[in-house]
Amino acid sequence: MRSPLRVGVYGAGDFANRQHLPNLTRIDGVRVVAVCDIDARTARDTAARFDIPGVYTDGMAMLSGESLDALWSVVPAAARGDVEAAAAERGIHLFSEKPQATEMRTARRIDAAVRRGGVLATVGFRERYRPIFQEARRLLAGKRIVHLRFQSFRDLPPQDAADPYVRSYGSAFFDWGPHAVDYCRFMSGLDVTTAQAFMAERPPYRSPLSASCNFVMTGGATMTMTFVCAGPGGPAGEPYFLICFEGGYLGVHGYDRIEMNGRSVYEAQDFNPWFELDRRFCEAVRAGDGSGLLNDYHDGLATLAPVLAGWESAKRGGAPIDVGDFRYA
Repeated sequence: MRSPLRVGVYGAGDFANRQHLPNLTRIDGVRVVAVCDIDARTARDTAARFDIPGVYTDGMAMLSGESLDALWSVVPAAARGDVEAAAAERGIHLFSEKPQATEMRTARRIDAAVRRGGVLATVGFRERYRPIFQEARRLLAGKRIVHLRFQSFRDLPPQDAADPYVRSYGSAFFDWGPHAVDYCRFMSGLDVTTAQAFMAERPPYRSPLSASCNFVMTGGATMTMTFVCAGPGGPAGEPYFLICFEGGYLGVHGYDRIEMNGRSVYEAQDFNPWFELDRRFCEAVRAGDGSGLLNDYHDGLATLAPVLAGWESAKRGGAPIDVGDFRYA
């Protein structure tokens, strides 16, 4: 592809303005030709900020009115579906932020459209590109994983959200849950087979104060994913990710370092995974070659299904859910 890569951005909220649009404007050979947001003022302001000629409030109208090579879908997960599927079927390559959808049937429909359209598609799991996670994956290669743990501590959530979407999906569980599951999959090479979750929901808070998820992985390993929103910070010195294997353990401490069996084995350097992911996808589209991408839309379903299954398990009082059955139900 010799001419500029023509990109449309679907969703002009804070994340698009802080990350994807600044990144895309820095990449040679890329031109953002259209932006769409349901809020007309937001769309106009974003277009003016980044010198984008096409401004839309309807995603389908943007697809019809523009000749796009790629679409960055940055709308909330509940708003995804028709636009992404239509773009893929028209031969437009698809970048989808996480989570891909709030229902598996919607994500499967988009996945089927990606396959029919023969396009490249990736999901915004940016930390796969961060060297610290790639090094953890290398260090764990060949190890027999016993248990994986992810934990997150945050302040109390806001109160009294009237928006049902925010109340249901504006929680830490849906914010970092897909990331936590995906990077555990990436580092370990294992997938989730069974999901069970419990949540502490208390008025007047808009989202759960805690979410405790138990997963069974392929090969019989176990995983726990815990989000606690109760106060400032958490225990000092605790790793974000702890992976136990036969004979030892590996801890990923934030984005800073890796410890293995109590010894520091890796110190991270500054790195911008958001830019790297956007750059890699642009390069893949221009070359017509997705081999440099670390995930695709279909692989993302193996991350989305455990998260949505966990949410469903919590609604059922902690009933275990077979993730394979749930993924295709």
